[in-house]
Amino acid sequence: MTQRIGVIGGGAAGLATAALLAREGHTVDLFEQNSTLGGRIGSIEHDGYRFDTGPSWYLMPEVYEHFFNLVGTSAAAELDLRTLDPAYTVFSPASTSSPAQTITIPQGKARVLEVFERIEWGSSRSLNRYLASAERTKNMAIDYFLYNPFTSPMSMLRPEIMTALPTLVRLLTTSLERFSSTSVRHPVLRQILQYPAIFLGTDPRRAPAIYHLMSALDLSDGVQYPMGGFRTIVDALTRIVEESGVRVHTNAVIKHISAAPQGSGRRKVTGIVWTDQEGRNHDQHCDTVVSAADLHHTETQLLESVDRSFPESWWERVTSGPGAILVFLGIEGEVPQLPHHSLFFTNDWSTNFDDIFGPRPKISSPASAYVCKPSHTDPSVAPPEHENLFILIPVPADAGMGAGGRDGQGDPRIERAADRAIDQVARWAEIPDLRDRIRFRQTQGPTDFSSNFNSWLGGMLGPAHTLRQSAMFRAQNASEKVEGLYYAGATTAPGVGVPMCLISAELVLKRIRGDSSPGPLPIDDGLFETAVSQPSNGSSSSAL
Repeated sequence: MTQRIGVIGGGAAGLATAALLAREGHTVDLFEQNSTLGGRIGSIEHDGYRFDTGPSWYLMPEVYEHFFNLVGTSAAAELDLRTLDPAYTVFSPASTSSPAQTITIPQGKARVLEVFERIEWGSSRSLNRYLASAERTKNMAIDYFLYNPFTSPMSMLRPEIMTALPTLVRLLTTSLERFSSTSVRHPVLRQILQYPAIFLGTDPRRAPAIYHLMSALDLSDGVQYPMGGFRTIVDALTRIVEESGVRVHTNAVIKHISAAPQGSGRRKVTGIVWTDQEGRNHDQHCDTVVSAADLHHTETQLLESVDRSFPESWWERVTSGPGAILVFLGIEGEVPQLPHHSLFFTNDWSTNFDDIFGPRPKISSPASAYVCKPSHTDPSVAPPEHENLFILIPVPADAGMGAGGRDGQGDPRIERAADRAIDQVARWAEIPDLRDRIRFRQTQGPTDFSSNFNSWLGGMLGPAHTLRQSAMFRAQNASEKVEGLYYAGATTAPGVGVPMCLISAELVLKRIRGDSSPGPLPIDDGLFETAVSQPSNGSSSSAL
């Protein structure tokens, strides 16, 4: 039956959900509180510089391809993808026992094995076994876990899962740090196998070893980049949404998700109360509501207490992923010392993780950090003979830590951390005049994540992927209290990252259909054949 559906949030998850549901034949309105779509996939443009302000690693290309195929297109048709070679470089400082070290990870598994073997004799054999296990685990995750709505026990009672059960139990009860440490001894090689825990918003000492599957993504599959930046992914999703007939409302602030009792004793969603740019209130009837906004904000701010599946008391038991300080730099002249992606790992990074996740959180100094230089691959993101640098410093999730600003005018704590990171990159990568060549500078802090995205605790990602916050243990995609209310995005299942947001849209579609299948929907599903051709309402979506 055709339903009238309201989707809250115009990030990747909201856009993907709106497109799938509209192509299913439903009437869909999408509401975004900001003036532009994209959510955390944002951008800054100034004097010829263009910065991605959110995701910057294009991993799991099969998930993007599946989504695009599902709506009748392909990644090749929507994006101009380039494979990065090298994939990234790791910079490590000198210590009392070892000199400073730089390890470059090339494109291609065979060459990665050669790099490991050159650094540690015999490690190529153990890494090959590790990556084979990672590939098997990744494939099992895609086939049985990531796309699984977990609405039927039968979805898990599969021969393949039963056969692999002893291995799965071992991977779930062993930490990623311990598991990876059995494959290599060299401290930096261990860090290379463990750093993907940050992509999952957690500490490798707390992440279950099943997440070693992440190493299959960067070390075996490789890293790609969409020319023009991640904003082009939003542009592609926006085109699909428009072609699907979704009505898009920007500058639309959601005030309340309404529900009413029904005969069964449960409550049923009835609509959305929202305010437009002119301050006018709207009470919009909906048969179904999908919130792709932050789950904590949705549950604690948009619902009445009787309708909350995850009240404030529930969140007291949840482990948040890290916050972040972001530093955007426009640099005069070239910076050949840095490739597209760089990782700066401190020698004692356990202290960094303690500072982020421990009982006495603080900004680490020195801090492990990530640096992106997209101008290495894409000349369109910086003026000629200039570079575009983005520095990410993981910090505790603390909405009161401070906001960033332009030209050093952000909160003092944020700017001091940015200064330390700039100087650290300059020293470790041997760019002594880096600070003198800065022509543009802007920062963002946890307070910005809280104010711009209603992010719980000002976190960068959402709940961390610890064991009890993964797969069927993570907050799922449907309300337990309100019929017709669903959730999508990084703060719900299956988890953080753009690929997971695309999968969450498919999980919502499955739940609305009553589909309990554990894997991706078949491409011949026919969704795109129901797409309507009329454009969105121009008065509501002028920002498009």
